[in-house]
Amino acid sequence: MPIPFEGSPRPLDSFCTARRGRETEAERCYLAEEQDLRIAGQEREGRKAMGISIIEHDQVQGGPGRKSQRTALTTEALAQSFLDNLLFVQGRSLERATLNDLYMALAHTVRDRLAERWISTTKNYQSQDVRVVCYFSAEFLTGPHLANNLINLGIYDQTDEALRGLGIDLKTLVEQEEEPGLGNGGLGRLASCFMDSLATLDIPAIGYGIRYEYGIFDQQIRDGWQVETTDNWLRLGNPWALERPEDTFTVKLGGKTEWTMDANGRYRVQWVPGRVIRGVPHDTPILGYHTNTANTMRLWSAQAVESFDFETFNTGDYFGAVADKVASENISKILYPNDEGFQGKQLRLAQQFFFVSCSLQHILKIHTTQGRPLTDLHRKFAIQMNDTHPAIAVAELMRLLVDEHDIAWAMAWHITRNTLAYTNHTLLPEALEQWPLGLFGALLPRHLEIVQEINARHIQDIRAKFPGDEARVKRLSLIDECGEKYVRMAHLAAVGSHSINGVAALHTDLLKTSVLRDFHDLSPEKFTNKTNGVTPRRWIVLSNPRLADLITSRLGPKWISDLEKLRRLESLAHDPGFGDEWRSIKEHNKQKLAAYILDQSGVTVDPQSMFDVLVKRMHEYKRQHLQVLHILTLYNRIKRNPDSDVVPRTFIFGGKAAPGYLMAKLIIKLIHSVGEVVNADARVKGRLKVVFLPDYSVKLGQRVYPAADLSEQISLAGKEASGTGNMKFAMNGALTIGTLDGANVEIREEVGEENFFLFGLTAPEVKQLKANGYRSRTYYESNESLREVLDGLLSGEFSRGDSNLFRPLVESLLNSDEYLLLADYQPYIDCQDRVSSAFIDREGWARMSILNVARMGKFSSDRSIREYSAEIWRTWPVKVEF
Repeated sequence: MPIPFEGSPRPLDSFCTARRGRETEAERCYLAEEQDLRIAGQEREGRKAMGISIIEHDQVQGGPGRKSQRTALTTEALAQSFLDNLLFVQGRSLERATLNDLYMALAHTVRDRLAERWISTTKNYQSQDVRVVCYFSAEFLTGPHLANNLINLGIYDQTDEALRGLGIDLKTLVEQEEEPGLGNGGLGRLASCFMDSLATLDIPAIGYGIRYEYGIFDQQIRDGWQVETTDNWLRLGNPWALERPEDTFTVKLGGKTEWTMDANGRYRVQWVPGRVIRGVPHDTPILGYHTNTANTMRLWSAQAVESFDFETFNTGDYFGAVADKVASENISKILYPNDEGFQGKQLRLAQQFFFVSCSLQHILKIHTTQGRPLTDLHRKFAIQMNDTHPAIAVAELMRLLVDEHDIAWAMAWHITRNTLAYTNHTLLPEALEQWPLGLFGALLPRHLEIVQEINARHIQDIRAKFPGDEARVKRLSLIDECGEKYVRMAHLAAVGSHSINGVAALHTDLLKTSVLRDFHDLSPEKFTNKTNGVTPRRWIVLSNPRLADLITSRLGPKWISDLEKLRRLESLAHDPGFGDEWRSIKEHNKQKLAAYILDQSGVTVDPQSMFDVLVKRMHEYKRQHLQVLHILTLYNRIKRNPDSDVVPRTFIFGGKAAPGYLMAKLIIKLIHSVGEVVNADARVKGRLKVVFLPDYSVKLGQRVYPAADLSEQISLAGKEASGTGNMKFAMNGALTIGTLDGANVEIREEVGEENFFLFGLTAPEVKQLKANGYRSRTYYESNESLREVLDGLLSGEFSRGDSNLFRPLVESLLNSDEYLLLADYQPYIDCQDRVSSAFIDREGWARMSILNVARMGKFSSDRSIREYSAEIWRTWPVKVEF
């Protein structure tokens, strides 16, 4: 296991705000389950009781007299530690400190209190016979650390009080934290929710990924168009991670392989690389909620083995002297480089191999330094590949075992398949990564040989099971032989894993019957479903403290680590007093968001209107433009009759488009252009407002989810793997309008169909409609309201007279409409009318909102992690003594 850690001045403003009291009783909940584990080659039953365990207050506080002043959790100790860190770490006095100095001093104060837990966690794992989960993810969208760690430590109130005594507002320092943009959206946020739950449930784990110097781009809006700027999240430093330069690993790239015969007459392969880079780890403690467990998130940055060529410099080639440094550091420079061209593809593949190789080398080092044979690796480590980005782990683990550690192929393959597991996150064929054979072989020549050997054996097995079915062989091959040859990374992950899981029940069913159908036919026992979840600590307790306090006042605090206890709110759904408090909290959250919208965009919105929210990555399959068609439909009703009875709505959008995704960027422009016209039209009388929140992030999501009345989950059925935004909205009391797609299906089952606004085609209906020859123009020709909307977009009314601006979008809908917007248009409009009718009854809406929250227990990431632990990883909680 990794060993944890041993501007110009500006006047300090006087910040003093009160925060409502918070519970500090610590507890954690375990689910009873049996584990059958093979340890050291012998059968052994690991049976752990996962009942409720309460950590006594003194234990959380460190116990009387046990802890130094530096790590004590009292108000007085926190204040003194803060001043010490301000002076000795930041080198500032309170009078001369900048806002960032104050934030950094507080961050170090909190990190000090994580340190002992972090060290104790590592020692515990080393001393006990545990199986460690290694979560491989190209993204970790953690969000800000400060407030989350304060909540998990149970010292938010003490810290607030300590700072108020110094004239400082805690919330201002929380806002100062720069968010690490190390993810694109749901994939990276899921990984971070899982890390939170792993620690909260005391599951031994390490998260592995890349420390991108520049994260997902910052999104600016200029004249309604998205403009990407650099996300320089490290410019003011990162106090949460510790660099470990003594624990680096080298990674080979390019070159060639050489085959030789050893003294025993066995063929051996040596990879002679074209270049070598170095991976430097940066470790961040991930603390569980009210537990002593602090797991590690290890992110790798790339460095040159030799950063400066002195001889080249002396010849006058100053740029050449640092060329290797620049080329090496590019590996971890930016999240998801544009991979449309050859160099972009090469860089992206190099990124994936870089972090996978470093991580696997680190795992093998941990294992061997503990004196364990590598033949037991799969009994000590469970590696989960989060989508196809880490799929090269199959070939790299084989290379390390066979080439570097002289393990026979059959044994190495047994170890690899029983160590690795694969989570699929997409049904979109274009998102299932594949690499041109030439590019793959040039960058990873040894791995291409290994993939070809795996494939040869794989094809042999297929032919044995399905004799004469050469079409199936082609479909299942790890290499796509049609036209330019490609290495199929999803196929590699599927073959090299002992488990393949989808992330929602519908998604898993579709994997079995479509995308990975042949693999399911080949190995049905591998397939399982693990519906996604999100952590209630960040997405309720931190994001929506008033709602959390209200729930705790009725249920006590145990629901925070056992979300199924929210079921007890059902009995309060018809309590008028509770309903009044519930609505008051929602109104407060909406007022806060309205103030933020005014400050950021200058648009005044009515907190009494319905906050109708669609925030997620911009993509045609997510159908943000369907929501725009609804806005235009309402706008046309008002234009025809300015006195028409339209329920006031504030339409709130947010999300980023991939830099090269022109249609998604055009949809962003469409939202702004429609908002420009609708918001300014006096006939609307403020009943419709359109807002786009730029640079959507975890921090911004913490503002938006608690304020939403209606959650838009309107992707075409069969396209969204799961979704997690749908869960965050529902946990915060928003009602959902959506299709039967992804986790919407299970959310509707849990909350009750009467508390969910359903519309649209089902996945089988989508398939059938396309098979019958879908003609979108038919819907345009037969629906007057739809025709009026689309014709309006071509008229120039919403584009300052430019009739061609939105023509590509309209023609796409009329001539192809891949995601069936026009087929779902009228059902969507009819459903939205039902939403408006329901919203008028504010008491009835509140009852539905309460029931949504009460029935969201299934969608805690704690439940997801318990299922992964019991059924895939076969590991159990390890209590950390502190």
